Amino acid sequence: MERVCDVSDRFSTCNSDRAKKNQVNALVKIITDFSISTIAYFFIGYSVAYAVSFFSSAEVLAEKNGYDLVKFFFLLTFAAAIPAIVSGGIAERARFNPRLAATFVLVGFVYPFFEGMTWNGNYGVQAWLESTFGHGFHDFAGSVVVHAMGGWIALPAVLLLGARRGRYTRDGLISAHPPSNIPFLALGAWILTVGWFGFNVMSAQLIEAISGLVAVNSLMAMVGGTLAALVAGCNDPGFIHNGPLAGLVAVCAGSDLMHPLGVLATGAIAGAAFVWLFTLTQNKWKIDDVLGVWPLHGICGAWGGIAAGIFGAEALGGLGSVSLTAQIIGTLGGVAIALAGSVVVYGALKMVWGLRLDPEAEFAGADLSIHKVSATAERETSW
Repeated sequence: MERVCDVSDRFSTCNSDRAKKNQVNALVKIITDFSISTIAYFFIGYSVAYAVSFFSSAEVLAEKNGYDLVKFFFLLTFAAAIPAIVSGGIAERARFNPRLAATFVLVGFVYPFFEGMTWNGNYGVQAWLESTFGHGFHDFAGSVVVHAMGGWIALPAVLLLGARRGRYTRDGLISAHPPSNIPFLALGAWILTVGWFGFNVMSAQLIEAISGLVAVNSLMAMVGGTLAALVAGCNDPGFIHNGPLAGLVAVCAGSDLMHPLGVLATGAIAGAAFVWLFTLTQNKWKIDDVLGVWPLHGICGAWGGIAAGIFGAEALGGLGSVSLTAQIIGTLGGVAIALAGSVVVYGALKMVWGLRLDPEAEFAGADLSIHKVSATAERETSW
């Protein structure tokens, strides 16, 4: 289950992008979120999505060499990616316990609702799409089910929290918050990029269903995203190391259908879109999405869902068996569910509990105000 380690390691190392006074908090949230996600998904979420319960004897659970448990473990890593994605957008000013509560509800109810609708045919939506448009909504490895959901869930949370104090001045200028550790950012990007090949390929979930097409398409998406971000981002290392992730997010939906040339275009469009939208949200719209999770996961994921319907068509070299209309409807449905779920969850928490650190705690940093320790010892020692 390298996917578990890859996701956790990537978010941990990329969280080094944050201010040093919040790095301990970021690392603690990653492992705590994963633990909360496991409980929520094991007891509630997996049953919501697949109507499968684990309240059976170990003898029953071990049938077929425990395949059902392995499938749960694999799909858990998808579910746990949702709060990990959100955490990158609301970094450096969110309270700890309300975030954990949101994680439980999102992974237990909101995410598996759409997951089951897409991957298990729940509520008859896929059957309706097939009867109406000839094919259902296709999302092989989660461009929409995982990434777009995570990114669009993050957007209302970011807006409800507001920008970090001091990020924007009263006269509309931006206060620079440069990455604190570019090497760790690069390491995180590489860890996830390499792990993505196993993640995408094994989304087939059966050894006999594995396809080399998925592996090569993942490669071409990574390359397209990287080179597009290099050009559009004018050699900026932050953009360059997010470029491959943008391409890989976009390829998940149709990696088993599209021709590598179509995937190259898909990844390039995603990489350029990330650079453009990250700059737009931060500089013009004044949306303080710290790690750019809405453009990276929300927009690139939605583009991937639609791109599967374009480049997956036989006319453009794909394998076919996909409907562009169904892809658009499925993608928009995922976005709508993510937005609605996020507004309800984070809106309720804001009214009942509060989402944001008080000004003093935010100024001191979450490391000291919540965990009573900093990332490096020199802040506490006097010898």
